[in-house]
Amino acid sequence: MAGILLAAGIIAVSIAVIALLAIRWALVHPRQSAARQDAPCDEHAGLLAARLRRHIVAIASQPHNVDHPEALEQAAGHIEAELIAMGHEPQRHLYACHSITVRNIEVVLAPPDASAATPTLVVGAHYDAPDDSPGANDNGTGVAALLELARLLKDRPVGQRVRLVFFVNEELPWGKTELMGSWRHAKSLREAGERVTGMIALETLGYFSEREGSQSFPFPLGALYGTRGNFVAFVGMLGGRNFVHAAVACFRQVSTVPSIGGVAPRAIEGIDLSDHWAYDQMGFPACMVTDTAPFRNPYYHQRFDTPDTVDYPMLARITLGLAATIQALSARK
Repeated sequence: MAGILLAAGIIAVSIAVIALLAIRWALVHPRQSAARQDAPCDEHAGLLAARLRRHIVAIASQPHNVDHPEALEQAAGHIEAELIAMGHEPQRHLYACHSITVRNIEVVLAPPDASAATPTLVVGAHYDAPDDSPGANDNGTGVAALLELARLLKDRPVGQRVRLVFFVNEELPWGKTELMGSWRHAKSLREAGERVTGMIALETLGYFSEREGSQSFPFPLGALYGTRGNFVAFVGMLGGRNFVHAAVACFRQVSTVPSIGGVAPRAIEGIDLSDHWAYDQMGFPACMVTDTAPFRNPYYHQRFDTPDTVDYPMLARITLGLAATIQALSARK
């Protein structure tokens, strides 16, 4: 009997050790701060916040998706017009989706000596909204941030080819199908043999709260973090661990916005619910940057997801941090 108890004890301890090691491996970066680190909103950040608001009002004041094609076209038109006004030459990637033609919109930044062998960093955000929701946070915030990243990065040197892509059809029923815009884009890069060093999906970045109980997590992550929704999360699947590590490390060097970072199996709720999923499917390291969406925002996928619910000063701080982060990541070979 003593031998059986000893063996059972050894097995239990071994399982516990393995579980702890797995958690430590997955949690690339633990919670950075228990309290929001507010920074003064200087004139530059204030102007940026105003531009972000203007984009979200223009794109996400009404439902816009394949079921609302005129509004979807209006959103795409705003994106293209803003990029052209910045001096970019946006590329359209059109394809048929049932009865209409939809498109991804792309801007490419490249170093002067770029060639076919130059590695690629992809940063993207989907511009369609779910169902009958205006989609201000999901995903007007990601689109607005990406537009301003196109402005901020235009004249900065980059070491890799940086593809800024506005995706269509992330939401159901198109998500995780071949009609998903990011699937189309990721597949084209794989077929072209392009070396993608990483992909960042900007997904719901505008809802924050200092209230205890405002943040939840999918099991078992809730046992590891606090309950204040005052941070931004870098989330990836298991194959993206090294890239998530690098992205969070870069972000923390340039921004005081509290952040967490980690990877988990797809079986964990919410881990793969954005455009980074498509790139992971194609074998590319990928992550999403998010406010955690349904685990924090009470307006998620509802008609109440309107522009007045977005935290624009925080979104501006995140956008500035991401600009410096992308530039630093593009310097990696």
